[in-house]
Amino acid sequence: MSDDQPSYGFETLQIHAGSKPDPATGARQTPIYQNTAYVFQDADHAARLFNLEELGFIYTRLLNPTVAALQERVATLEGGVGAVACASGHAAQVMALFPLMSPGDNFVASTRLYGGSVNQFNHAFKHFGWEVRFVDTEDLNAVRAAFDGRTKALFCESIANPGGYISDMEALAGVAKEKGVPLMVDNTTATPYLCRPFDFGADLVIHSTTKYLTGNATTMGGMVVDKGTFNWGASAKYPAMSTPHASYHGLNFAETFGPMAFTFFSIAITLRDIGMCQAPMNAFQTLLGIETLSLRMDRTCSNAKAVAEFLERHEQVEYVSYAGLANSPYAARASKYCPKGSSGIFTFGVKGGYEVGKKVVDNVKLFSHLANLGDARSLIIHSASTTHRQLTPEQQTAAGAGPEVIRLSIGLETAQDLINDLDQALKAATA
Repeated sequence: MSDDQPSYGFETLQIHAGSKPDPATGARQTPIYQNTAYVFQDADHAARLFNLEELGFIYTRLLNPTVAALQERVATLEGGVGAVACASGHAAQVMALFPLMSPGDNFVASTRLYGGSVNQFNHAFKHFGWEVRFVDTEDLNAVRAAFDGRTKALFCESIANPGGYISDMEALAGVAKEKGVPLMVDNTTATPYLCRPFDFGADLVIHSTTKYLTGNATTMGGMVVDKGTFNWGASAKYPAMSTPHASYHGLNFAETFGPMAFTFFSIAITLRDIGMCQAPMNAFQTLLGIETLSLRMDRTCSNAKAVAEFLERHEQVEYVSYAGLANSPYAARASKYCPKGSSGIFTFGVKGGYEVGKKVVDNVKLFSHLANLGDARSLIIHSASTTHRQLTPEQQTAAGAGPEVIRLSIGLETAQDLINDLDQALKAATA
């Protein structure tokens, strides 16, 4: 969409951003460019592309027209200057940190994270020589104390999985700015329809596009979106982007590309060398999903609130952790950061602990028991025995995934049907 067009609403942009009629055929829907490489105009054209002097298509690991359309759409919806798609949400976390980190560096992360992220940060990243420092982000002094001279980023989730906790992004952005590092926010659970972290000071936004953006559990993908305002060349903290790069004959990404430095680095270096590109078919499926994002999220939030209010009154339920409830300790924060709704992910604690929790998931009939979220179908899982099983009991509790916790991902079904299914499962589990 051209710069001289009017400012469009979210619903218009979720359909049109990044999408134009195909110049070759006139096809209105973005085609699936299922190819690996592209013919150069001549030798000079090829040289300009490889020197990053001209933007164009070389090889699908770097850039593909279908993937490029998805990148532009998500960047537009988030309010960023650029975005880079990759193979999964975990790949996106690697992509976000790779330009920033060197062996011996560290980053600070919230304790309230998806269990897979905790494992990746705590174990896999050690192979890169990266250290994570987990902190309760409610304690800003503890966040500050976790920093040292080799801290390169601050990481949180907008709406944390599994407990629906909402991070105080504005406060965390203030700490990140004090320390001269970017605030990275995983916005998977909220989506840009419910929350735009850039509006509250975030510098990079991360998505598992596998979840709500696609919305139908068919397609893996990840995305990193750059706001374009962090000055990577302001200090010597980020040498990969602020000093001459040997593989491009001394090109300095921060000087050459300015606000687009992170995006160009991620394409020209991270995708080139790490190779976790997104497949064109996956990008196409995600583009289709995003066209109905606002409709799906409205229904998801409405259903989630109805189910959470029912569970709050249920005699077999100890508590419900959902920011969309009026009595939630995060209700005010939800109004500030997510005024349209608190998404469809939340947890509740069953009376009877671990064994009763497992029995509940064994007795549902409509809910699907599996490890995913953001599907059109409603999903259920006992976190302590599955997604957070590798964590210590202390880590499970800190992440909101204790032994009594059941996580729900509410879908698009009739709310009363979901309520009836949970009611019979709870009664069966405690019979």
